[in-house]
Parts: sequence; C-alpha cells; structure tokens
Amino acid sequence: MEEKPLSGLRLGLFGKGGAGKSTVTVLLARSLAERGYSPVVLDADSTNIGLSRALGAEEDPRPLMEHFGGFAFSGGPVTCPVDDPTPLPDAQLDLGELPQEFQSSTNRHIRLLVGGKLGHLGPGAGCDGPVAKIARDLRIQSTSENTVFLADFKAGFEDSARGVILGLDWALVVVDPTTASLQMAVHFDQMVRQLRRGALPATAHLTDPALVEEARRQFRASRVQGVAAILNRLPDPETEAFVREHLRKMDGPPVLGALMEDREIQRQWLRGDQVRSREMEESVESITRGLEELLARTREPQPTG
Repeated sequence: MEEKPLSGLRLGLFGKGGAGKSTVTVLLARSLAERGYSPVVLDADSTNIGLSRALGAEEDPRPLMEHFGGFAFSGGPVTCPVDDPTPLPDAQLDLGELPQEFQSSTNRHIRLLVGGKLGHLGPGAGCDGPVAKIARDLRIQSTSENTVFLADFKAGFEDSARGVILGLDWALVVVDPTTASLQMAVHFDQMVRQLRRGALPATAHLTDPALVEEARRQFRASRVQGVAAILNRLPDPETEAFVREHLRKMDGPPVLGALMEDREIQRQWLRGDQVRSREMEESVESITRGLEELLARTREPQPTG
C-alpha cells in the first residue's frame, strides 16, 4: 500500500478550555479513518472524561498509567517530566502485544488509549505531570498501514510547558472566537519557533547535572515542525473572517480550516452520545486535506536515534 502524506506522524491537539479540542479530535480521527488512515487516539487529558463514548468506542480502556506502574506520588515509577526529564522506560508499545484491556476500538477502526485520570484519586493525590510524561514519550508500533497518532491534551498551556510538544511532529491549536484563544495560538506558534531556533529549557530547579543535560538533550532533539490552527465554534462567516485576519496580523499560525458552532454536538456531549455531525463532515474533510497539503510542503527528514 502506498504511504499517505500523514502516515507515521504524531499530532497533538491543544486549546483553551471550551474551545472544543476534544470535539475536533473526534471529528479529525473519523475523517482520517475515512481517508484510509489508521488513527490511534491518546486521551492525554487527566481530568476530562467522555472521549471514548464520543468516538463510539466499544468500552473505556484501562489507563496506560496502570500499565507503566502508576503515578510517582502513589508509589509508582512514572514521574513528572519537569522534575525528572528522564525518559519513561519501555514507552515503545506494540499494539499487537499490548493487553486488550488497555486499548479500545471503534467500528471505524480508530484505536483509543488513555494516559491516566486523577479524578478518582481524591484530595492530595498530586499533580498530573506523569500523564504528560506518558504522552511525551509514548511511541506506537502497529501492524496497521498508515497509522496517525493523535493526542488530545488537557486545556491550557501547561502540558506544552512540560515538554509534551517535543515528541510531536505538529501541534494543532483549536481556536474559538475569544481573545484568549487567539493569544494562545500565537504563543504556541512562538514557542515552536523558539524550539526550532535551538531554545533550551529552564533547568535552575534541577540540582543533578545529569538531569540538566538530559532535559537539554531532549530539547535539542525536538522533532516538532510547526503549529497550525483549526477554528471552531464560529457563529457566522463574519466572525470567521475576523479571526483569520486577526491571526494574520498577529503573525500567528496558518489556519487549516474552520468549523461552525453546532448545538447538536453540545447535546451529544451532554448525553454521552457518539459525537457526529453530517453538516460538519465536509469542513473536517477540508481540514484533513489542508493538513496533508501543509505537510507535503513542509515535511523534513526527522532526526534518528
């Protein structure tokens, strides 16, 4: 089978709270599947629930946090990448060998993995940095042709500051029509530009020289190529034109496409139903094609080792 433009890529979905990144993740995964890709979705949000139902997965998989031994603050080996940048051991997973309880699938051949959740652990359970380490280091091996990895991160900027972006090929920022969302897209774009110019991490909190060097090594080995924006929850074409122009004036990331506000999707999330929208399928298809075209223009050889 001929390799498709997005095959083997690692894409991360980011956005401020309420921008609709999980909705975009679901619709994009479905669009990729329809175009002949084999999407693997990682739920890397430590608090939000419902992604499996939104995707139409058969069941909720057990979190990979359990597979890797548990949170450090609960006595497990998975630490926060800010305090301990050391790579997660055995983070290359063969889906053919990973026990089935840690993965789920949909009738559209979309695989779902879950990083880990904090909600059930109660007060004083600690931070969700270990979930970010799993998302940063996880590498998927699959017998499926044209696999594309999609990670749905928690709202805000925190996970990117923990370094999850280092292992991605592209960051996709979901932008709703708010000033905060526009500014976040610009900040993401600026951050990736700095990484590509050789920016190194803040390490004053690390007392072990080996950890300092490891953090710097990971920044130097960053594979991220760029940032692209997906506009979402737009009320009308006039707002879309304003958001596009504002991003252009702010020297923000390129826009892959736009999705209009859909109240039925909001009701689907409320009911815990599978998220779907025939009205949005054409727009999502256009976004997928735009991503393929963007990658065809910008794809570079990736570092090895």
